[in-house]
Amino acid sequence: MTKLVIFVIFAGLFVNLATGQFYFPNEAAQVPNYGRCVTPNRERALCIHLEDCKYLYGILTSTPLRDEDKLYLSRSQCGYFKGKVLICCPDRYRDSTPANMQPIKPNITSNGLLPLPGQCGNLLSNRIYGGVKTKIDEFPWMALVEYTKAAGNKGHHCGGSLISTRYVVTASHCVNGKSLPADWRLTGVRLGEWDTLTNPDCEVDVRGMKDCAPPHMDVPVERTIPHPAYDPNSKNQVNDIALLRLDRQVEYTDFIRPICLPLNTNLRSATFDGISMDVAGWGKTEELSASNLKLKTTVEGLKLDDCQSVYNRQNILLESSQMCAGGKEGIDSCRGDSGGPLIGLDTNKVNTYYFLAGVVSFGPTPCGLAGWPGVYTMVGKYVDWIQNTIEA
Repeated sequence: MTKLVIFVIFAGLFVNLATGQFYFPNEAAQVPNYGRCVTPNRERALCIHLEDCKYLYGILTSTPLRDEDKLYLSRSQCGYFKGKVLICCPDRYRDSTPANMQPIKPNITSNGLLPLPGQCGNLLSNRIYGGVKTKIDEFPWMALVEYTKAAGNKGHHCGGSLISTRYVVTASHCVNGKSLPADWRLTGVRLGEWDTLTNPDCEVDVRGMKDCAPPHMDVPVERTIPHPAYDPNSKNQVNDIALLRLDRQVEYTDFIRPICLPLNTNLRSATFDGISMDVAGWGKTEELSASNLKLKTTVEGLKLDDCQSVYNRQNILLESSQMCAGGKEGIDSCRGDSGGPLIGLDTNKVNTYYFLAGVVSFGPTPCGLAGWPGVYTMVGKYVDWIQNTIEA
């Protein structure tokens, strides 16, 4: 008996009712697929059998499999069908293998003072895990911002991100915000920190082996550079971004490395709606010190219009240079520092790397309220300002 296969046409989409597979007219190679999806680097694609995605399948079967490739592949999975893995696969990955595919140079412009993917945002071996606690060398670009107070006492009350050997990005409200006490001076940053109660930091792995980092590094700040259009008294805190110029170049190690900036055109204009990103830090703000250990959590980007409908209740008007993420009870930016990083993941077919998607700006009080996402400064909108401001 001939098997009857029924297709239903709906909104230009063919659906095989026997298998549940989708067929989009004019799609390359007409491979069976299971709907549209978005790749880890926000590229629209189709959910297909892994073996039909020649490029990613070739990576999977290559030896040895790099840790960054493992991470990209795991984040690209879009389900299973009859025991087979489904992968989110862009058109150009279907007919190409790593052997014959020429790397495409990313559309990146740089002034030469900022590191590029491969030099920044590195994924270190065996360090990407779920959960709240970070590993000892996870997110090595993270900085604690130091303030010198009355009588010479010092404390860390904001976070930041190392972007080069000489500069840290933080929030402008950490530099000239109205909540900063008048007798506080921003005097330095701490790099290579993990547990603020120990120095040096050590971690015991599952085998009982001790893994220790070098002592943390305290670096004086030569100059603070708040964004010139930031108004400390503004309700919406637009342009809440600043640069800290260190008094010397720092040397990179496994525990002190820069994060990439969103230099390519796509990342500069991305809105990150529905994209999962990481927030990490010690939970420190101008008024609260929550954790001695560097923590992390995952938040999802939210459409600005949806976020605006929440903040309308506080008469706060958000702008296109701001973004929102999170909104789940008890997590969100409570795990991050004021001025700290919202961390995205990208790949340019040469490197998979972390980049600075946002800077922690503000959120509800108390933080972590259900239905109240955190607000971040969208770094892609300020790349030109950063490049025009930094010096050798």
